[in-house]
Amino acid sequence: MELNTRAVHVSNEPFAEGSWPLSVPIVQSSAFAFDSAAELADAMADPDGRYVYSRRGNPTVRALEQTLAGLEGGEGAIAFASGMGAVSGVLLALLKPGDRVVAQRCLYGGTHAVLADLAERYGIEVVRISGDDPAEFEAAAVHPATRLLVLETIANPTGQVPDLPGLLAAARALGVTGVVDNSLASPVLCRPLELGADVVVHSTTKYLSGHSDVLGGAAVFADGALLRRVWPRTVELGACADPFAAWLTLRGIPTLPLRMREHCANAAALAELLATRAGVTAVHYPWRAGHPSYGTARKVLAGGGGLLSFELAGGREAGRAFIERVRIAKLALSLGGVETLVAHPASTSHRELSEGELAAAGIGAGLVRMSVGIEDVEDLWEDLQQALG
Repeated sequence: MELNTRAVHVSNEPFAEGSWPLSVPIVQSSAFAFDSAAELADAMADPDGRYVYSRRGNPTVRALEQTLAGLEGGEGAIAFASGMGAVSGVLLALLKPGDRVVAQRCLYGGTHAVLADLAERYGIEVVRISGDDPAEFEAAAVHPATRLLVLETIANPTGQVPDLPGLLAAARALGVTGVVDNSLASPVLCRPLELGADVVVHSTTKYLSGHSDVLGGAAVFADGALLRRVWPRTVELGACADPFAAWLTLRGIPTLPLRMREHCANAAALAELLATRAGVTAVHYPWRAGHPSYGTARKVLAGGGGLLSFELAGGREAGRAFIERVRIAKLALSLGGVETLVAHPASTSHRELSEGELAAAGIGAGLVRMSVGIEDVEDLWEDLQQALG
């Protein structure tokens, strides 16, 4: 089935012989009873077995896991309480003291923080690369302790798209596990497992659920053996998905392809309009000609995504003034919901960095990040124009 069809027909278990509910039920139970101690013991050792305790598995959560595995083309998935739960669970399960990680330089701040903590506390070496050149990765990875390559499909907020096919092929040739955060693209725009990734992680809070009403995360695995290696560690970590949060995500997934089309169309239109506006010195959108990742993005992605950023000539003050003037768009730090959100990294998420440090991170003092929603694009453009003055 095509992805649009798979998204609508989410995984569901029979409710009774010959029938099942159209909507996945919420099984809000912490534990499940057994008649036999032996059967209970067997179930505890199997991530696909009978339900024992909802930290280890739950019918609603498993429906989400099976649905996400189907969308990404994986053998299985583990659902988490948040995107950072997924990132932390995978890294902690696959790394040990003395290992080396090769990571894309432009990663989500939370992932950077986890890697920095692992480096400080456990002696895990983290080597940063641009993500544009497989040869650069090979030079960093030719080391007996290299275990992981960590990438993002679309980097936040610059829109960088790494050379996933080249990097993942090089990783596989060297026996390095490839982990890709696909939150900003979703399976609609990219399926990294098809490009050679071993693990795909998501913040399901973003486009997958799509309505700014749930926290969640997931890791999808190309190989069932790798899932079974990670699953016991995640059970111990305790960052499991809640059944109600899983149900909310399942409710959002059927409209994911429709929403992504609108996100992409609106973002692409606004990127072109912003480029014509006086006072806007740069527009960062991966599917726009002139973006450093334009060629790669056109090869890797089925659309430019719903996230764009742009630079204002007035620097920090101009960025702060803009985000306080918008009316339809809302000032908030998340992304991927149906509503348009704006943020000014230099005065919010990256406010502690100096001008030089911001520049090194690729974030100008006047950069505004916009998660473009599915509102009417003409209304959004009018809002941006009045906010720009």
